[in-house]
Amino acid sequence: MNSASHPLDPATSRAFRDVLGRFASGVTVVTSVADGVDHAMTASAFTSVSLDPALVLVVVDRRNRFHDAVLDSGTWGVSILSEDGQDDATWLAHRGRPLEDQLARVPHHRGAETGAALLDRGIAWLECTTWQTYDGGDHTIVVGQVLAASVRSDAEQSGLDLDQTRLGEPLLYYRSHYGALVRSPESEKNSGPSPVEQHR
Repeated sequence: MNSASHPLDPATSRAFRDVLGRFASGVTVVTSVADGVDHAMTASAFTSVSLDPALVLVVVDRRNRFHDAVLDSGTWGVSILSEDGQDDATWLAHRGRPLEDQLARVPHHRGAETGAALLDRGIAWLECTTWQTYDGGDHTIVVGQVLAASVRSDAEQSGLDLDQTRLGEPLLYYRSHYGALVRSPESEKNSGPSPVEQHR
């Protein structure tokens, strides 16, 4: 394995960023509690890894204060956001926001397994314990084993005055902008197995 670093020239680096920006993704907020303090980070670099054992990963910038907190804690939560969670995502992506009480303006509840904050404006939630970490250049790849999983239909309603018409739809991210899902009557779900299911 070649571990040498090969910096890209400026034009290729710009093209690399442009290519990554054209990969549409969902939006998550990853949270952890370290030394009694809540830490949170908006992340689109999140994905599943394995079904057995149940593993997911999130990629964390080494410069982010969340980086050391989640490594120290060893447990974390993931909230997959609904369209209604855009303001929460924007706030928790804002660099330099106060650490203390940063979740005061974000409706949330506590995960039973980890105590991590899980955002109420989510459509699904996971609680994880760190399985392994890997060097990812200027980021760390944090792989977590899932301790608990729930989706909105399984969760108790919080009683908050939230927009119920938007809570069931995912928040998307594309080219530095938030977006929404456009449903088609002829979706993959209705017409047959998805490409992922076909290759399992």
